[in-house]
Amino acid sequence: MAEISERLQKYLSRCGVASRRKAEEMIAAGKVKINGRPAGIGDKINPRKDVVTIGTQRIKPQSQRKYIMLHKPRGFVTTMNDEFDRKCITMLTDDVGERVYPVGRLDKNSEGLLLLTNDGEFANMMMHPSCHVPKTYRVTVRPPMSDVQLSSLINGVKLDDGYVTQPADVTISLQEDNRIVLIMTIYEGKNRQIRRMCESVGLQLIRLKRIAIGEVRLGMLPQGKWRDLSDTEIRSLYSASKRQTKNK
Repeated sequence: MAEISERLQKYLSRCGVASRRKAEEMIAAGKVKINGRPAGIGDKINPRKDVVTIGTQRIKPQSQRKYIMLHKPRGFVTTMNDEFDRKCITMLTDDVGERVYPVGRLDKNSEGLLLLTNDGEFANMMMHPSCHVPKTYRVTVRPPMSDVQLSSLINGVKLDDGYVTQPADVTISLQEDNRIVLIMTIYEGKNRQIRRMCESVGLQLIRLKRIAIGEVRLGMLPQGKWRDLSDTEIRSLYSASKRQTKNK
């Protein structure tokens, strides 16, 4: 019988340790060992024979696939642990029952819907640039805001690195003397994109909350709490990802 081999980063992702990209970073940092020896990028293993460890913990495939949504509060970083001792989302998910890791990110000062899973293939699909699922945000800015600024957000703006954003859906939800609330849906996933778009057109962003990913909505889930995704929600994310891939 032929030996079964699997790339180490794929194995770590399948075991729910991290996405493949994050797993590669862990390998490069010397955190992963195979049979007691430090692993290297490109290493393959035989899952039936080789022992993979991170620290003192042996890494094994998860017994159950888990898909959850978390209402991330402001002030938490989207990492499993933090070398600067900041508050991590793991503080909010230690009762999930399975090791899960984030699908994408929300920066420290942002809040709202964050997906977590132990299904590496699902995470890779959701984060791959070719199949970006639309994300919707509730964006609060300081007034005033001109029609030109609104039109620029809709049609595409040049970011600080020269990249021009794709067209976005932007509507005014609320307009008061001290704030304007926008509902923005973007169809790509540049780092801190909403913040950078607002900065590019001269708007002062004061609050940023993600309220939907595809058809999956945050709803009334309280801050700091999580819940399992329904089968319907999981299927909708797979479908949205496939539609985005076909449109590329």
